[in-house]
Parts: sequence; C-alpha cells; structure tokens
Amino acid sequence: MKNSINWFEIPVKNFERAKAFYETLFGVPIEVMPHPSYKYGILPGDMQNGVTGGIVEGEGFEPSMKGALIYLNGGDDLSIPLAKVEKAGGKIILPKTSIGNNGFMAHFVDTEGNKMALHSIK
Repeated sequence: MKNSINWFEIPVKNFERAKAFYETLFGVPIEVMPHPSYKYGILPGDMQNGVTGGIVEGEGFEPSMKGALIYLNGGDDLSIPLAKVEKAGGKIILPKTSIGNNGFMAHFVDTEGNKMALHSIK
C-alpha cells in the first residue's frame, strides 16, 4: 500500500466562500468538477502519484470541529499558507508548533467551520 489515505472530502456550506478561502490558502485556483448532486472543487495535488481531495457542498456534508483532522501540505514552510488563514476569513487555533524531527504543524478553522491542519518540514 502506497498511502493510507487516497482521497478526502472537506464539507462546506457555501461553496464559493470555501473555494475562495482555499484558493487564497494555496495560491492556486480550485478546479470545479461537474457532479450531478453536489458542488465540487478539487484541491491542488498529484492525483496520479499522491493524495489530494476536494471541497464539497451538498446534502449529507456537514462541516465539523469534531471530525477527523486533515493535515494539508504546508509546502516548504507552513508559515506561508498559515499567514493567509485569517486574511481569508479563517481562524488560527494552534500556531506553528514544532513536532521535533517530524517538522511543524498548525491548526485552523476554515470559513465553513471545519477544524483543519497544516504540516511542513520547516
């Protein structure tokens, strides 16, 4: 098995607001994907060789502070995307924190009310 995760979905209540938030966080456009029942956007990632996911608005998708915690790739230094969180409408709830040889992490709440995290080596 290459990865223990191969796809994730972040539930959102307001697709356009969430799309703008994650586009600001990552600095790239979120690709909107047609779906018969949901509004769906693909986050940046290598879908052939890595793990990525999407934002999804629709029945049965509820943002949460209590669900599984997803660590998004913070790039070379998570300070860069973390500095964009509050400007984009989110809230930092755990600042950049060392986790020793495993790098750094930070937790935030996105515009939809999801508790999310970032990870980087620096």
